[in-house]
Amino acid sequence: MDSQKEALQRIISTLANKNDEIQNFIDTLNQTLKGVQENSSNVLSELDEEFDSLYSILDDVKESMISSIKQEQARKSQELQSQLSQCNSALENSEELLEFATRSLDIKEAEEFSKAARQIKDRVTMASAFRLSLKPKVSDNMTHLMVDFSQERQMLQTLKFLPVPKAPEIDPVECLVADNSVTVAWRMPEEDNKIDHFILEYRKTNFDGLPRVKDERCWEIIDNIKGTEYTLPGLRFDSKYMNFRVRACNKAVAGECSDPVTLETKALNFSLDNSSSHLNLRVEDTCVEWDPTGGKGQETKIKGKENKGSAHVTSLRKHTRSGTPSPKRTSVGSRPPAVRGSRDRFTGESYTVLGDTTIESGQHYWEVKAQKDCKSYSVGVAYKTLGKFDQLGKTNTSWCIHVNNWLQNTFVAKHNNKVKALDVPVPERIGVFCDFDGGLVWWAFSEHWDAGSKCGENTSEK
Repeated sequence: MDSQKEALQRIISTLANKNDEIQNFIDTLNQTLKGVQENSSNVLSELDEEFDSLYSILDDVKESMISSIKQEQARKSQELQSQLSQCNSALENSEELLEFATRSLDIKEAEEFSKAARQIKDRVTMASAFRLSLKPKVSDNMTHLMVDFSQERQMLQTLKFLPVPKAPEIDPVECLVADNSVTVAWRMPEEDNKIDHFILEYRKTNFDGLPRVKDERCWEIIDNIKGTEYTLPGLRFDSKYMNFRVRACNKAVAGECSDPVTLETKALNFSLDNSSSHLNLRVEDTCVEWDPTGGKGQETKIKGKENKGSAHVTSLRKHTRSGTPSPKRTSVGSRPPAVRGSRDRFTGESYTVLGDTTIESGQHYWEVKAQKDCKSYSVGVAYKTLGKFDQLGKTNTSWCIHVNNWLQNTFVAKHNNKVKALDVPVPERIGVFCDFDGGLVWWAFSEHWDAGSKCGENTSEK
């Protein structure tokens, strides 16, 4: 019975995921249907404006084109309404099946439970939700019905709709995500010497697969691209994925958008783990401050000499190539919140706090920014075996950059209790680039880079 429950749980999870996909597709269909109505209205309006100046000559042609537009609108609307009806029906049946499957988990009698499980399995096999095509049969684009008669006034008897470029095809293999930038490459399905330029649209998202319609950012547009490749520089990878689509334009109109492509940025976003911090540190998300009360008194920020420092950790960018495996990350965000005063991960003079994410592979980059009145702090990486009394850089299992502004400015790199003075000004931000697979830690100071020691091959933890 336990194995059947596990199988049923998997079925429930699959159904829930499928329902989410269908709901997103329904949202897409609704938006496409709305776009067909709006765009149809727009091209009809433009058509009226053109015919107002030529009405006496173009009356018959106008009626013919209006009919074509309405037929296209009716055809697309009928297709979308049909798909929408099928999806709503499939979603209703799937939700009913999901509810039945959930209720079946409460059946205590083994024979009755087995019977219900078989019924659910059979119904899932035949469920229409898994046979649906989650791509609109038509788009909301009506640009192929737009008109511009400035050059055709002498050819009134041969008027026709403007030629529209075919949709480009983005080549994911040729796309590259690296060094704060994304390069997108595409091609035309067939040669078209009338293409004038391309339009690239992109947006950040945390969802893989088909682009979402609701609760997503607006598409950003790069216009007038002359080639079939474009690089977006200076990006901040603060989302897991980015959606891309491309349109080809001739001198008159833009064509259909390409099928959207979702590229993984492999952004490394993490917070500081409050449960791992020393008692004299106050931690909130990505900020850590010195707390001389150790949580015993009122938590207020101490100014002047008593303020050992405050720093923010910022995950800005990750250096990686598109198509490489995602780095394994072990999140401890689900740990129960530690009660202040009970923390014992670090003690003594090891004023340390760890990140809530373990690095096990790949290349990762993040930055730390200290407040102006910060007197002393260290930034680095360490093995998970770092001892509770160990200070960063004073063991062979940790590497760090140390800044001390007490009596004189000290800016050094530390590892295994060895110190290397850095002959550069103390920057506002310190970047940490951990190449786990290559076994290297690099530090970034403004435009300067300083190579660290070999990391080793075992798991490291921020």
